[in-house]
Amino acid sequence: MMLITNGKLVTFGEANELIEEGAVLVERDWIAGVGTTAELTERYPDEEILDARGRLVMPGVICAHTHFYGAFARGMSLKTEPPANFPQILEYLWWRLDKALNLDDVRFSALVCLVDAIRNGTTTLIDHHASPNAVAGSLDVIAEAVTEAGLRACLCYEVSDRDGEEIALEGIRENERFIREANGDQLAGTFGLHASLTLSDETLQRAVEAAGQLDVGFHIHVAEDKADVADSLKKSGLRVVERLEKAGILGPKTIAAHAVHIDAFETDTLRETGTKVVHNPRSNMNNAVGVAHVLRMLRRGIEVGLGNDGFSNNMFSEMETAYLLHKLAQEDPRVMGADQVLEMAVRNNSWIADLFFSKPLGELSVGASADIILLDYVPTTPLDAGNLPWHLIFGMNGGQVSTTIASGRVLMKDRELLTLDEEAITARSRDLAQKVWARM
Repeated sequence: MMLITNGKLVTFGEANELIEEGAVLVERDWIAGVGTTAELTERYPDEEILDARGRLVMPGVICAHTHFYGAFARGMSLKTEPPANFPQILEYLWWRLDKALNLDDVRFSALVCLVDAIRNGTTTLIDHHASPNAVAGSLDVIAEAVTEAGLRACLCYEVSDRDGEEIALEGIRENERFIREANGDQLAGTFGLHASLTLSDETLQRAVEAAGQLDVGFHIHVAEDKADVADSLKKSGLRVVERLEKAGILGPKTIAAHAVHIDAFETDTLRETGTKVVHNPRSNMNNAVGVAHVLRMLRRGIEVGLGNDGFSNNMFSEMETAYLLHKLAQEDPRVMGADQVLEMAVRNNSWIADLFFSKPLGELSVGASADIILLDYVPTTPLDAGNLPWHLIFGMNGGQVSTTIASGRVLMKDRELLTLDEEAITARSRDLAQKVWARM
């Protein structure tokens, strides 16, 4: 067992306490005790000590929607006119990049993102993968990288008709195979779909039949851009959420990423079906697709989580962006309080992760997974459970993470990575990225 001592504990969860001079007892991969340093050291005097030395100790962060495969896009020249809209971003960038990836590229794209996740205290990630010319075995390659890193991830393959029927079928098979084989508290699988605009009714039906046999839901982009809505209306006479609901895609095990362009009726449909929504503010701003009506969804009782859509795994930056974006969009400084951001990033993300993993995540409580991060955050103003959300937005950031623990395993200690060779991964990824760019 390991005893983390002398920390300022932020428990989140039902207790939502802030414990001065706190301690956490870790037994294998779960939390066996939470309390003060004095009481836990007295009860467990012989355990290995990890001295937090006054650092903030909090649960590992969860990212509810990401794309490891996009790591090699950083700094890439498209050699075209700048994309003028979201469909062009897909066509000029992402649909060229994903087709250029082989399995080695897939592995190192994942490793680059996992290094970033460890450094920023993100311990659980829900990934959405695409590599149309390297479908078979791609999820295994990512899973191996996740296992090597020591993090936790739910993986899926993005089924799409954009590259033809055979590749769509191959994507369905990859999801089926991986979902059957993935198990345990470190890896899980769900059924990936790209978006309504690249999926035929026939492919949707095949996916629904396959997922039904496996008792899983879907991970799909929903109405990210107006183009998705226009395509759905043209194909079916229905808006995106209506079309997906009719096809059997929605439900309490399904993640709908983005949901930017949905109306009030569609919002009610998402609530009634229990579908989870993931907000990705930095990506939505970057792609200029619009601002999701997150507050309306939260008021209607939809579980809206927070993702990064392939941006850096510094989820602290994502929280800050969510806090600022909605104020600007609505020209009202009262909207989207820091407490509501925390509701998405912590409580709702943990509920979404609960779909895939058995131990509670996102909290320091007995029985929860031992996902713990230490931050070099020394508040210059009083800090308590009530004002914590505002400290998180205005004071904390991923660069302050000094130690990352996942499932009881120390992955980074005092900013030194212990499970991954960052220098070797960086050198290899630079070489592979250059070759990917050349193939594009």
